Amino acid sequence: MGEQKPEKTKKHICAGLLAHVDAGKTTLSEALLYRAGAIRRLGRVDHQDAFLDTDTMERQRGITIFSKQAVLELGDTRVTLLDTPGHVDFSAEMERTLQVLDCAVLVISGTDGVQGHTRTLWDLLERYQVPTFLFINKMDLAGADRASLLAHLKDKLGGGCVDFGDPDTLWEEAAVCDEAALEQYLEMGELPEDMISRLIGERKLFPCFFGSALKVEGVDELLAGVERYAPQPDYPAEFGAKVFKITRDAQGARLTHMKITGGALHTKELLTGREGDTVWQEKADQLRLYSGSKFHPVDTAEAGAVVAVTGLSHTFPGQGLGIEPDWSGAVLQPVLTYRVELTDGTDPHTALQKLRQLEEEDPQLHIVWNNGEIHAQLMGEVQMEVLQRLVRERMGMEISFGAGAVCYRETIANAVEGIGHFEPLRHYAEVHLLLEPGEPGSGITLASVCPTDKLDLNWQRLIFTHLLEKPHLGVLTGSPITDIKITLLAGRAHEKHTEGGDFRQATYRAVRHGLMQAESVLLEPWYRFRLEVPAQQVGRAMTDLQQMGGKVDPPETVGEETALTGTAPVAGLRDYAREVAVYTRGQGRLSCVPAGYFPCAEAEAVIEAMGYDPERDVENTADSVFCSHGAGVVIPWREVAQHAQVDSGWRPQGTEPEPKEAPPQRRPVSTYAGTAAQDKELQAIFERTYGAVKRESFLPPKAPKRPVADHSEEKRRELKQAFSGEDYLLVDGYNIIFAWDELKKLAAEHLDAARKKLCDLLCNYQGYRKCRVILVFDAYKVKGGLGSVEKYHNITIVYTKEAETADAYIERATYEIGRQHRVRVATSDGPEQIIILGHGALRLSASAFHEEMMEVQKQIGDTVWQNNRKNANSGAVRAALKKAKEGGGC
Repeated sequence: MGEQKPEKTKKHICAGLLAHVDAGKTTLSEALLYRAGAIRRLGRVDHQDAFLDTDTMERQRGITIFSKQAVLELGDTRVTLLDTPGHVDFSAEMERTLQVLDCAVLVISGTDGVQGHTRTLWDLLERYQVPTFLFINKMDLAGADRASLLAHLKDKLGGGCVDFGDPDTLWEEAAVCDEAALEQYLEMGELPEDMISRLIGERKLFPCFFGSALKVEGVDELLAGVERYAPQPDYPAEFGAKVFKITRDAQGARLTHMKITGGALHTKELLTGREGDTVWQEKADQLRLYSGSKFHPVDTAEAGAVVAVTGLSHTFPGQGLGIEPDWSGAVLQPVLTYRVELTDGTDPHTALQKLRQLEEEDPQLHIVWNNGEIHAQLMGEVQMEVLQRLVRERMGMEISFGAGAVCYRETIANAVEGIGHFEPLRHYAEVHLLLEPGEPGSGITLASVCPTDKLDLNWQRLIFTHLLEKPHLGVLTGSPITDIKITLLAGRAHEKHTEGGDFRQATYRAVRHGLMQAESVLLEPWYRFRLEVPAQQVGRAMTDLQQMGGKVDPPETVGEETALTGTAPVAGLRDYAREVAVYTRGQGRLSCVPAGYFPCAEAEAVIEAMGYDPERDVENTADSVFCSHGAGVVIPWREVAQHAQVDSGWRPQGTEPEPKEAPPQRRPVSTYAGTAAQDKELQAIFERTYGAVKRESFLPPKAPKRPVADHSEEKRRELKQAFSGEDYLLVDGYNIIFAWDELKKLAAEHLDAARKKLCDLLCNYQGYRKCRVILVFDAYKVKGGLGSVEKYHNITIVYTKEAETADAYIERATYEIGRQHRVRVATSDGPEQIIILGHGALRLSASAFHEEMMEVQKQIGDTVWQNNRKNANSGAVRAALKKAKEGGGC
């Protein structure tokens, strides 16, 4: 046998199909699969047998609802084709796919040209810098003229749109897109393929192919163009992956769809990710390569491949694994929120848990629990109907939706400094942020002017993480903020006591503190619309649109109808489609796509109707926590600037810096953490040198250095005044078990024995210390677990419910109990549960609690020994001792 030649490495391309609804995208996908040999017969949308429309609802409605994938082999190029939804109601599914594309094929109807959603797709492709091919479909229909359509594309999308079906002008028009290409063309008279590929990759050139997907015309040319010119990404050797979708198969197994962007992924390989402050590790049990509804397992997924991975429970759409960062989030957001009504009598808590599964697959549903009601955010009525059917078929529930409400946003109109300070006992962080108005549509942008010698770079990065990890709410209606630039001005950490969670609290409070001072502006969503009505109804339509505050472009004549385009508030257009159908007797058509957020015309009425009070929102507080006399004290947001320990140097424009008195030279609170024995030793050395020390606890209290701004009882939030009754100790069970060596060793052999041992120790502890002990065990991975509360002798044991961690339970419990009682939390030394300190609780490290437990056990043993000595004086005991001494036994 001769030497076997190594297999030539294939070029991997991930290409997406995008289009305005009814442009013929699904028909084109069938034609591409057929001509590439992936399927043997052509399916049709109207026959309900399209290969990639695998869901029953998709086939019945004739639209793509869920993104699908198929694999095409084109010579030495392997193309993973991702078919995305075209309907605007499912644009979130489409946008999540954009982040993993190497190139895209944008399908445009030859009879309709660039439509409203087409323009939105084009803008998104530019935002994500996706190289784009254009396929102009339906060229077999009357009215589709190639030359006029190309001119239309150049006008609407850009001069880089070039007809790749015309070899006589291809090089010349492509060369005009780039100076270097033009020089080479003038010198050589042609352009090499690699230069054309480079121009496409840089989004300077957009190849246009014309044809008819239904008649399979122009499809071969498109396939050849993608094979020859699609730019090949350079993948690093280090592992990386982007998660763009979460689904479940027919058996209910959770599937994580990801594109490998570096290295390779192997079956049973351990993947690591982060969920909040928690780092998780899970195995990739199976790698599935899907094509339509079928798949085959593979052992290895190389860079460029798109696979579905089983065995992962913590992943989410937009997550980056390995070297990949997390996705910054979708541009297209739902603009309407609806109350979910449970029409079949399902328990609301059960329904909430089931709906959370759908939110896991589509995070933009934003399922929230609000005063006993479930709310979801949706793009439109089609998505609403699909969601109802999905819930019925997958979860056996019947739901309906109440009247929708507009999803507002908030921004600011002036620059302010926000200060957040978080310093309970033995914790410290202070953050100063500059909040400024941003460009419309810019979202949240971040910057830093804080020197790294004042605040280490790792702390600065952590602050940025906390700024982006959740939506921060405004103070007018409690709606998420947007279009704000946040600059880190200054900050301070403590060398010994600062932990990651401290900066989370300080950052959240700094944002809120700035918003409370700013001139806030309420924003409402607008639609970009296209309204086609008979000519006799144009006047009525224009009047309606102007009354809603819309902006209307000059009318266009389309056959026997008139088309009106422009923008208008969502509040006015949300139910207008039905009204159009009535006054045009079904001849009018209204299509809308999100156009962004603009100042609300009826802001005062909306704010009054929503009745949001920012000072009563304890989950989003602007107050800060300072340390005084060894306890955390909540300072109202109006007084935070007076107590701040860092001067950022920023002043509002037109104001002069105010002279400040030199701060009193006092030892910083919470800077020493020695043991009781070490304290006594240091005190003895000090007294031998300087004399006896007078205890401050016996001295009369000093007058406060700063006057209290408001003397009402409501404004005084000093925690020590709130404590009454018995003390509480909350124990994170598994954290303690795996932090104490003796319990950890026991748990390695038998976890139940370690749990029982800890329970017995805590029973003794509670009996001796006379406090209330609540022991909390994680049970959040128990499927269907509803949680339980049990009594074990004199202590309370809590097992959390599904999807609720011990951290989450303890956080909630400290907030409730801490209002009236002193609360301590025993946990490991890691950064988790730091947020509970904001509720006034004190964290007891696992090592410190271990010392305390050993001391209690010793004292209990001493007490028992003393009692036995007393009892030994009784006649019966003396007789027994004498008998034992003489060897008589029992």
